[in-house]
Amino acid sequence: MISKIQRRNKIKTRIRGKVSGTAARPRMTVFRSNKQIYVQLIDDLAGKTLCATSSKGIEGGTKIEIAAKVGEAIAQKAIAAGINEVVFDRNGYLFHGRVKSLADAARNGGLKF
Repeated sequence: MISKIQRRNKIKTRIRGKVSGTAARPRMTVFRSNKQIYVQLIDDLAGKTLCATSSKGIEGGTKIEIAAKVGEAIAQKAIAAGINEVVFDRNGYLFHGRVKSLADAARNGGLKF
C-alpha cells in the first residue's frame, strides 16, 4: 500500500513530464499546506521564478475564499509583469476545492490557461 505522499509524488511526476513553462508562457504551480496556499509562476527554461504570492497575511473567510483571493493576487502580479498566458500545474493535487478556487479566480483575473 502506498502512502498519500507517495501517491501525490507519482501523480506530480506524471504531470511534470507533460507540463513545462517558458518565459512567454510560464508554469503556474500550486503548493497547498494545511494552513496556507502558495502559487508561483516559473520559467523552467531559465530556472527562475517570475512572480509568486501566498495566503500569508490574508485574513478572513474560509480556506477556499482565501485561495480565491490568492488567485486574484497572482493574476494581478502576472498581468503587471506582462504575462497573460500560463500553463497550470496542480502539483499532484486534485483539481478540487482550494486548487480549483485559486484557478478560477486567476482565470477571472485575466490569466489564460
